[in-house]
Amino acid sequence: MGDSTTGYSRSRLMGIIAVLTFGLTSLTAVLGGGPLVPAIFVTGFFLLLPLVALLGDDFPLVESSDEQPQPAPRQDPVETLRDRYARGEIDQAEFERRLDYLVETEDLGFDVEDELGRLESDQNTRAREIERER
Repeated sequence: MGDSTTGYSRSRLMGIIAVLTFGLTSLTAVLGGGPLVPAIFVTGFFLLLPLVALLGDDFPLVESSDEQPQPAPRQDPVETLRDRYARGEIDQAEFERRLDYLVETEDLGFDVEDELGRLESDQNTRAREIERER
C-alpha cells in the first residue's frame, strides 16, 4: 500500500533500519547515552525489523510488489524479420515474401508475430509435402 514513488523494497528498508539502528546504538553508547542504548537497540532490531518482515507490503514505507510488471516493448516486426535474415534463419526469398506480407497487412489490427509463426508453419508444411513427393 506504499506509494511507489517513495517506497522501498522490503529488503532495502530492512537494511536501512539495521544500519541506522546499529549506528545510532553505537553513537549513543560512545556519547554515554546510558538507558537510550538498549532502548534504541531493542526498538530497531526487535521491533522495527520484525514488523517490516511480517507486514511486508502493508508496511507504510514498503513499495507494493503486486504491481503489474511492465510488458516487454514490442519490437518492430520488420526489425525482427531483418534480424532473422541477418542471422541466416531465413533466406532472401523467404525474407522478401514475408516482408511483402507485412507491407500488405500493415494496416490490419492483428498480432504480426502470430501471423509470422503461422507463415512459418505453412512453410514447414509445404517443405514436408515437397519431401513426400520426392
